[in-house]
Amino acid sequence: MIDRQIPQERLELLWILAYAAALLFLFRLLNLQVLGAAHYREIAEKNRTQIIAQAAPRGRIFSSDEVALATSKPSFSLIYFPGQIKTKAEIERMAKALARPLGADYEDLRNTIFKSASREKPVRLAENLPPRIMLALSELKAVYHGIDIIVEARRFYPFGPYLSHLIGYIGKMDTRDWTARSKDKNYSMDSRLGKAGLEKMYEKELKGKDGGIYLEVDSRGKLNRVLESRKWIPGADIFLTIDSKAQAAAEEGLLKSATGKGAVVALDPRTGAVLAFASAPDYDPNMFVLSGSEKEGLPAGKILPEFNVALQGSYPPGSIFKIVTGAAILESGRVRPDETFFCPGYYDAGSRVFKCWEKKGHNKVNFKDGLAKSCDVYFYNAGQRAGGLAIEKYARAFRLGQTSGIALPEEKAGNVFGPGPRAAKKSYWFVGDTLNLAIGQGETLMTPMQAAGMIAAVANGGIFHRPYYVDRIVKSDGQLFYKGEPEKISRVDLKPDTWTLIREGLHSVVLEGTGQAAKITGAEMYGKTGTAQNPQGKDHAWFVAYATVGGQPAKIAVAVLVEHGLHGASAAAPIAKAVIEAVLRADLPAKSVRPAPAAPAVPAAVPTPAGPAGQEVL
Repeated sequence: MIDRQIPQERLELLWILAYAAALLFLFRLLNLQVLGAAHYREIAEKNRTQIIAQAAPRGRIFSSDEVALATSKPSFSLIYFPGQIKTKAEIERMAKALARPLGADYEDLRNTIFKSASREKPVRLAENLPPRIMLALSELKAVYHGIDIIVEARRFYPFGPYLSHLIGYIGKMDTRDWTARSKDKNYSMDSRLGKAGLEKMYEKELKGKDGGIYLEVDSRGKLNRVLESRKWIPGADIFLTIDSKAQAAAEEGLLKSATGKGAVVALDPRTGAVLAFASAPDYDPNMFVLSGSEKEGLPAGKILPEFNVALQGSYPPGSIFKIVTGAAILESGRVRPDETFFCPGYYDAGSRVFKCWEKKGHNKVNFKDGLAKSCDVYFYNAGQRAGGLAIEKYARAFRLGQTSGIALPEEKAGNVFGPGPRAAKKSYWFVGDTLNLAIGQGETLMTPMQAAGMIAAVANGGIFHRPYYVDRIVKSDGQLFYKGEPEKISRVDLKPDTWTLIREGLHSVVLEGTGQAAKITGAEMYGKTGTAQNPQGKDHAWFVAYATVGGQPAKIAVAVLVEHGLHGASAAAPIAKAVIEAVLRADLPAKSVRPAPAAPAVPAAVPTPAGPAGQEVL
């Protein structure tokens, strides 16, 4: 007889497998019902609902004197809800009626509506509609019940190009943006976000929480009904350190210059706060949020000048670099301050003759006269005595070749020219290189932001602050979210006598030298002109300056560059004077202050659209 009994070991294995399967089933059930309940409920909710997002107002941007520079205004979008218009003839009539006020192609519009109707899914037919078109559509809305107009918040820059290179602009998300933010529930594929300037750097703070219309759909995604409208939450407001009158003076000065190209950067030497920041040519950031119909009058293929001259433009510094060379000369101990060199209008280096800008020469010149008259021959002689390595050392100490650290994208570092980089490339350093270096020519490159940092350091005794332009950030509920504070990042250590001599020379530049166009009654002005040779065309014009009143610490240091402006004394110095006067207007005698360019005034009526449930756009 065959024994058919199952071995005890195999029976136990079967029970173990059964228990394991039961435990696995129980664990899965626990995961679905308890541990992952919220996750799966969210997925189910998404399958049951669709959202038509309503953009929240971005946070407003204000100058230091609370002039609104960026705000929001009503934006109207046209939505088609399928189901109420069913026949082909009705859809065609509606498409034809909508095409004219929208300025849209009839065939494209009809196909979009047909596709929406066949899928029974709502579609956004147009956005950023101006009020005149919205009024026409309101009449059609009464005839064709499948369309509706929703109100959103649209970014608006009341003064157009004003401060555009600092503020930046917003635009629609692209593939790269979506990849980076696809997990953020506050963004959708058609969201707008900061693309440049502080709009980009402070996107998280400025971005509000969007509202929306929530729609119920069936298992096939077809529209059943509108569930609710959820309120938006505005973004945080940003208050800048920018002085609106100083900014207006900077922009007006560049606009009226011979070329209309250049940059102005003004800093508070005590803190590093940015008081003015202008780059020309500028652009109107409103251009990036225009609807298709609003762009009809614009030239085709128009390229907006987004290049930020103040941060990205690297130029030979010319004679403003003589501040750095002067520090190297005095600190080297190889040239006495009262030692004179004779300037016949040129310097014979043996293999080549180097000219002074003053063809007839300056005769005998000491350090103070050399700086005041910007005598090239003095700096050829004294710079050669100090040596190229010493000049390079102090160029680095004054942060050439380094970015300022301001919270703006794509800042350039300029270039340090000297024996060090040449040696690294295993190349030779010649006498002529030292002579070029001494007067800020050759391969030395500086940005207007670096020039502003340099003159601010002279004003405050050698301290470099990280430039900042945000004074505070305030949430929509009034809570202070962030407060800007000074941050020291480096220091130039010079002997007290060196600082005194440099300042005396800069004071003489304005009193009796090349910078007399920058004189301000009631203020002690210190400045340096510069004319930088340009192989591509006319010379660039520079002027750097700071001012004190009544012996108090300087409140402003400014750098001005006018591209192809030829002479710093005539092209750049008057702009610096106007900017400084605008900042010191309260400290100067009333009779000595010229009327400053009018700062932007808030428009008499900037409409504030109502959001869902009557919420206003602030």
